[in-house]
Amino acid sequence: MQLYNKLSAKERAELIQQAGKDRLTLSFYKYAKIGNTEIFRNHLFINWDQMEVLGRIYVANEGINAQLSLPADRFTKFKKHLDSITFLENVRLNIAIEHDNMAFLKLKVKIRNKIVADGLNDHSFDVTNKGIHVDAETFNELIEDEDTVLVDMRNHYESEIGHFKGAITPDVDTFRESLPIIEEDIKEHKEEKKLVMYCTGGIRCEKASAYFKHKGFKNVYQLEGGIIEYTRQVNAKNLDNKFIGKNFVFDQRRGERISDDIIASCHQCGKSCDTHVNCANEACHLLFIQCEDCKTEMNNCCSSNCKEIHSLPYEEQKALRRGQGNSNDIFKKGRADYLPYKKDLRNIFETTLKSNKKPLN
Repeated sequence: MQLYNKLSAKERAELIQQAGKDRLTLSFYKYAKIGNTEIFRNHLFINWDQMEVLGRIYVANEGINAQLSLPADRFTKFKKHLDSITFLENVRLNIAIEHDNMAFLKLKVKIRNKIVADGLNDHSFDVTNKGIHVDAETFNELIEDEDTVLVDMRNHYESEIGHFKGAITPDVDTFRESLPIIEEDIKEHKEEKKLVMYCTGGIRCEKASAYFKHKGFKNVYQLEGGIIEYTRQVNAKNLDNKFIGKNFVFDQRRGERISDDIIASCHQCGKSCDTHVNCANEACHLLFIQCEDCKTEMNNCCSSNCKEIHSLPYEEQKALRRGQGNSNDIFKKGRADYLPYKKDLRNIFETTLKSNKKPLN
């Protein structure tokens, strides 16, 4: 019985091309108490592998977080399987705004301690005691209210290319960093302000809303379905779109365009650009923003050093990597010291909160 992916990304890409079928990209999550995560994980893999589902799925005792793609003609069968699982029946599916048949090239179902790493060890914290979910129309009304504090619960490299107008965009690399920072900076508003949060698909906001309620905030709201569902409702109902730029996504696309605004800059030359790439040097793989001109000049690399390494024959590159771990720059997500036009988000959080103005771009 096959329980793990056995094909390389290249082999899978060839099969997808040969099949000639359109694939849907979607995501969903659900906080729920899962007893035996290994049995549940294996059950998902066996069934989804047969349906040609590809993606990144995390299972933990607190629930499931899934980002995946599947052949469009298998969607009904996939949905029927989800509905056969008690706590996933009628779970909201966030269908991507833009589809790419190569969004995912492997099926990875992994067991984690938590589906969203939060760094919390407070056993009295109940993740299911969440804030009020609001739809796109109500969200638009809330963020126009002067008594609302709007917070982006994503990381700096996500908000750099797109965010809601007037949102506070914390300068953080991880979700776990954001919780204590936000709590400290808005603690004086626990009683009177409406705390409204958003993220990509809702999973981080749901945990954050429960966390801030746990910490004594009285009026806590989250955007139902995140930016993905917001965009769907805006288009379906012809609502005013308050999101500017791109929505960062965690697959090969790296972004979905929500508005025509380009609010970021190439990290190498400063030209207006919001395209995230990974450095072509496999020993680096840094995520950063690169325009087409710099892509050509730098041969898809983030630095002259990486360009030089990437130009070597593949076997020489492998020899250089042998016994070496990835550089710590891989974790800097566009903030490596040698990128001259990397965005400095420091103090934007405080400036936005105190002045009640839009984040600087």
